[in-house]
Amino acid sequence: MSIFASFLLILLLVVISAFLSCAEISIAASRKIRLEMMSKEGDANADRVLALQAQPGNFFTVVQIGLNAVAILGGVVGEPALTPHMRLIVETFYQGPWLESISFAMSFLAVTAFFILFADLMPKRLAMVAPERAAVALVKPMLLLETLFRPLVWFFNSLSKWIFTLFGLPQVRQEVITPNEIHAMVDAGAQAGVLLTQEHHLIENVFELESRYVPSAMTQRENIVYFLLNDSEETIQQKIIDHPHSRFLVCDGNIDVVLGYIDSKDVLKRLLKGERFSLADKGLVHSPLSIPDSLNLWEVLERMKAMDEDLAIVVNEYALVVGIISITDVTNVLMGNLLSMPEEEQQIVRRDENSWLMDGLTPLNDVMNELDIEEYPNPVGYETLAGFIMYMLRKIPKKTDFVLFSGFKFEAVDIEGNKINQLLVTRFKQEKSEPQTSKEAAGNL
Repeated sequence: MSIFASFLLILLLVVISAFLSCAEISIAASRKIRLEMMSKEGDANADRVLALQAQPGNFFTVVQIGLNAVAILGGVVGEPALTPHMRLIVETFYQGPWLESISFAMSFLAVTAFFILFADLMPKRLAMVAPERAAVALVKPMLLLETLFRPLVWFFNSLSKWIFTLFGLPQVRQEVITPNEIHAMVDAGAQAGVLLTQEHHLIENVFELESRYVPSAMTQRENIVYFLLNDSEETIQQKIIDHPHSRFLVCDGNIDVVLGYIDSKDVLKRLLKGERFSLADKGLVHSPLSIPDSLNLWEVLERMKAMDEDLAIVVNEYALVVGIISITDVTNVLMGNLLSMPEEEQQIVRRDENSWLMDGLTPLNDVMNELDIEEYPNPVGYETLAGFIMYMLRKIPKKTDFVLFSGFKFEAVDIEGNKINQLLVTRFKQEKSEPQTSKEAAGNL
């Protein structure tokens, strides 16, 4: 065989090897979600790639047969074709007994380097840049090769299946996306500029609905404005004027005996018509939806949807009313910091780079997001910042009591009876990694 024919054959083998390498990496690295999107857009080749990913045995058998055959042929053709020319080069500076061996080694290295660079590394890098595009472009030729080599494919595939079965190894690809992977994809999209900052926050808040429970979003018991069944018309009007809410609970004697709720617009209609009314009037008080305080916000949404209600009374295990929650409360959690609120209604107010004023009822998830804290000790036992302080101190705090945790000082600055109204949070360099309370810190002085 002439040197020209040998080089043409080597070049052909490199092209075949590059094609197989590119097909192997692109089909293996293609993302299932992206392929499904392409399939919905009408790309039939995307369906073929998905089918190969689900049953990759025949495909990889064809690839390995081709790559190994090309590698062997490359060695058979390349080394004899290059060795005489390498001998001429080596003879210019060496004519000793190792001339043939050195010439053979140099031709071997040249052929190997050529195959590694142009038949392996470059095709695989190109396939990794856009795996889905490469996969849909190469899947038809690969299916044709699979048909041509069917007898060999059947033999090797049957043998490999028998070995897999013998050792109990999985043979079908299962691609399960975890929540952490979705979070990572969203973060990557935000960093790459594909997602706007607002979109990133919104998606993160959607996932938080499952980890946040009713107490973190509800109106607390002490803040509920309610009517008693025997309240006069004047008392009802004055409460609506003082507290312009859309709905009010109606109770019999105390807040733990809830009869239902009234809609302010129903009262307003009667007032505008000049009609007298009483809470005992038929049709004025609506039946309430009651939910336990152990539900997460996703479950609250599902319960409201099933009952066609947008207000629920939150009850604890002792059948005591601990709060109320509306669809608006859940929406506020979902929107998070995308909504601008008056400063007096904000639970977290940043004073400067290293200090914040926080409401005691601030949900821990909001505190974690604001301060970039990964986790709190035993977070199952409490939902709010006040709960965290009491858990750490093991008591109801007094003014100036504080907790040192994760590089922050949480100091109680506004206490009303047993209620923690406000805390001052400051950043500092914590020498010890363990949490400290004001009592422990004083003992170390």
